[in-house]
Amino acid sequence: MPSPFRSLSSRQRHAFAACFLGWSLDAFDYFILVFCVSAVAADFHVAASEVAEALFLTLAFRPVGAFLFGTLADRFGRRPTLMFNIACYSLLELACAFAGSMHTLLILRALFGIAMGGEWGVGAALAFETLPKENRGFFSGLLQEGYAVGYLMAAAAYALLFPWFSHFTWHGHDFGWRGMFLVGAAPALLVFYIGGKVEESPTWREGRALEARTIPGIGLKQGLVRYAGTFVFLVLLMTGFNSFSHGTQDLYPTFLQKDHGFSAQLTGAIAILYNIGALTGGMVFGSLSERIGRKWAIILAALLALPMIPLFAFSHSVVVLAGGAFAMQFMVQGAWGVVPAWLSELSPGPVRATFPGLAYQLGNLISSKNVVIQAKAAERLGGYGVVLAWTVAIVGCYLALVAAFGRESRGTDLTAT
Repeated sequence: MPSPFRSLSSRQRHAFAACFLGWSLDAFDYFILVFCVSAVAADFHVAASEVAEALFLTLAFRPVGAFLFGTLADRFGRRPTLMFNIACYSLLELACAFAGSMHTLLILRALFGIAMGGEWGVGAALAFETLPKENRGFFSGLLQEGYAVGYLMAAAAYALLFPWFSHFTWHGHDFGWRGMFLVGAAPALLVFYIGGKVEESPTWREGRALEARTIPGIGLKQGLVRYAGTFVFLVLLMTGFNSFSHGTQDLYPTFLQKDHGFSAQLTGAIAILYNIGALTGGMVFGSLSERIGRKWAIILAALLALPMIPLFAFSHSVVVLAGGAFAMQFMVQGAWGVVPAWLSELSPGPVRATFPGLAYQLGNLISSKNVVIQAKAAERLGGYGVVLAWTVAIVGCYLALVAAFGRESRGTDLTAT
């Protein structure tokens, strides 16, 4: 076990594990649909771009969840809100398995987006208010790459289970993708672990104690007004970050299947490989941010993604494509690995469950239509490679430029005072 973990108490380990697993399983539930775009389109007899609208709705409604669940967490505590949040997105994922039409699926994915949007802010607040500030960059990289772990789990489940589920039907519909959504209900079990092992954030408890002694805090409205410049910066930053990750991940399995004719097993195997790259990159650049600073680690990773474009989007052999995807996600998620620490450090304590999560998900909202635009552009151009390449080139430069204007925050105290 890496040395940073040896410095943690049992309470801190359980808090980090709960937040990491919550974020991983949240991503797992999101990416199940990413792998099933072609299957859903065929089952409902619609174009892949119409199914991509479901991905758009999930992303677009995430700010609603960030606000609702973040407000609950700031008022009632991080721990109970996280449990409620995980139960909500698990049940909505289960409901998707029984959607009888594309219209119903779109509604359910919008509701799922609300539940998914709450998890990151609440989980990050619980984690970073519980963990020591030493090695915060490492834990930031590892926590954020729970997203890559969720993607990896979805890839493995797709490769192993989708072919088997596809042998069955449900009321005349393909059961393949529906079976995947049944599996996606499993995160509900995490609620029992959090209830039995995880303690409330000490910073949140301290804040409640201060309020009980009539030492006033600040609400979300006051926080947004007082830190308006920081909030706008974070929204612009997260617009770039969400375009960077979703622009290189969401349609990549479709690119492998449509442009190269790869099977479900091969697509899943390549996805597993590039998510290992993502996980590694997040930890490497998260740790590096402790030495060179948060913003410089982000700038470095964003710019290093640019030379990976030819391998990532224009290769033809399986080996080179897999290597290019690994390298691309190493850089993309390397930049992302700094995000939990940087956003938490830049956010005011009394609204730390709402402020960074809302900025994160508003960035998601602004960039949420990108996947639909990408899909329609690919259908018009007859392929996904050029679209993916231009996405990386534009967004990588944008992200590096915006991050350059950020304030360095390494080592900021995250206690209630």
